[in-house]
Amino acid sequence: MFKRKSDWFLVAALVMMAILFYSSSMTYHEQTSVPTLERFLKNEPLKAWLSQFSFHYAGSEQGVKASGYFKFVEFFVRKGAHFGTYFLLAAFSYLGLRPRVTGGFLAVIFSWLAATGYAATDEFHQMLTGDRTPLFQDVMLDSVGALTGIVIVCALQWIFTQKKRR
Repeated sequence: MFKRKSDWFLVAALVMMAILFYSSSMTYHEQTSVPTLERFLKNEPLKAWLSQFSFHYAGSEQGVKASGYFKFVEFFVRKGAHFGTYFLLAAFSYLGLRPRVTGGFLAVIFSWLAATGYAATDEFHQMLTGDRTPLFQDVMLDSVGALTGIVIVCALQWIFTQKKRR
């Protein structure tokens, strides 16, 4: 059924898409990590250091003073999840498509645009889910995560190719 390694990468990309779809189907209250953070970070490590920082993201102030320690940490967890899941989605997509497409650049472009398009539809899906806020900024973060994943995979492929030639 799956004869090539690239087939498994495409399956992994589909699994990532299913995880993202499931995740965006959940309300914020079903998905929040604040109770877990409160349990594991009872002593609020790095609170004094984190309190020095605040910034605006999608029109809202983010910081310990504005939203509290645990919500601020959760903000980074959630945005890291955005970046990381789209990093993996695009990397898997690229690795699955690269052997099938003539010219690696086409695989790069298609994987990146497909991941960015999926990010946009995922934010639209969140708009249809109660207690969720679709954000254009999240699509941009997802897109950067996807591009980063592809660039790192391409760089690693180039490095391994150079080592084989020696």
